Amino acid sequence: MARLIVPDVSYHASWLEGSVEFDGGRRDGGGAEDWPLEELTDATTFGRFVRALVADALPESPRRPGYVPCTYLWIVDGDRFLGSLAIRHELNSFLFNEGGHIGYSVRPSARRRGHAAQALSDAMPVARDLGISRALITCDEDNAGSRATIERNGGIYEDTRNGKRRYWIDTAGQTAP
Repeated sequence: MARLIVPDVSYHASWLEGSVEFDGGRRDGGGAEDWPLEELTDATTFGRFVRALVADALPESPRRPGYVPCTYLWIVDGDRFLGSLAIRHELNSFLFNEGGHIGYSVRPSARRRGHAAQALSDAMPVARDLGISRALITCDEDNAGSRATIERNGGIYEDTRNGKRRYWIDTAGQTAP
């Protein structure tokens, strides 16, 4: 059964396998934008990467201009890394219009099995506990799978901006898994 966990170095090999599957494709919620994949094959570098992901949730952690505090979680099943999920603690202008509070990606070999929908559902109580009463979730206009995931979780469509469908999910009343 898939579940959300705090990033953990014990998933190094499986994380690398999953990352290779994306073959350079964009991974929303992964937090690896500034970390070249070839450098993350090194265990020490991967440890720094994991620590950076965990620390990004702290308001005082240094971050690039335009970035907000973010809680990164991994979707795992046993010892297999399935994907990533990011809960952005606040919305700047870009996130309000296109990025949203929550982004997620599931490795290609694990898609179409409900992992994204379950992860998004499991993330709602975490978002609520971070003070997010209504979570904005977005997806590309042409991403039918993500659209279904969001709608399955009660997402209410608001509008489309710059090719991104914008949905709101009320986190009140959500309970932690």
